[in-house]
Amino acid sequence: MITLDFDPVAFTVFSWPVHWYGIMYLIGFLGGWWLGRVQAKRPNSGWTAEQVDDWLFYVGMGVILGGRVGYVFFYGWDQLADDWTFMFRIWEGGMSFHGGLLGVLVGMWLFARRYKKSFFATVDFTAPCVIIGLGAGRIGNLINGELWGKPTDLPWAMIFPHADNLPRHPTPLYEFLLEGVVLFIIVWGFARKPRPTMAVSGVFAVAYGSFRILIETVRIPDAHIGYLAFDFVTMGMLLSLPLVLAGVILLWWAYRKPAIPV
Repeated sequence: MITLDFDPVAFTVFSWPVHWYGIMYLIGFLGGWWLGRVQAKRPNSGWTAEQVDDWLFYVGMGVILGGRVGYVFFYGWDQLADDWTFMFRIWEGGMSFHGGLLGVLVGMWLFARRYKKSFFATVDFTAPCVIIGLGAGRIGNLINGELWGKPTDLPWAMIFPHADNLPRHPTPLYEFLLEGVVLFIIVWGFARKPRPTMAVSGVFAVAYGSFRILIETVRIPDAHIGYLAFDFVTMGMLLSLPLVLAGVILLWWAYRKPAIPV
């Protein structure tokens, strides 16, 4: 039985702690930038290396600002009321995927306007790249010993000391595997061939939303929120269901004949 007892601080620089969670974000940004460069080299991609460099800035700001504001808005009002500096302590964890998604969409809208690109084509380009960050972020959650699951006697159960001494579903690991590895294989494999605009975004939305809803069935909701209904429905489920529906609509629209200009 594995007990998660990692030090969240990887090392210090002049007495300044560098957290594993922050390192995971750095890995995500660098991995996404590299993948963007790979996509830009494809024939007729319509992207330059310099545009990818600028694109990373818009993605980064969307992830950080949207992710943190989204977490506070969806999950953290109580903590913010107790201590206003909670909004800025990102290194402690507390980033919302759904808030980050909204932030990235706003960033991509601004980027597309600046470079006169199609918004949906820009989002299609972005979708595979952000998955590296999703996977790395879940490893950061695992190291922090947070987002634990329900008690279980499965052989791969782990003990989360911040919760109790019960063996539990290692839900951050599940999310790394499904929302990171498997999601990347699906979306990147789909995006490697020419697809109609919005199709890649649709696949990403359907797959991520479905995986997140599945994992939420064994993940313990935030204690200050709890279950929203029936001792089963969580905030994560509630936020992911519209994502799945939006993905279905995007796929229907992308493959509708005749094609609709976007």
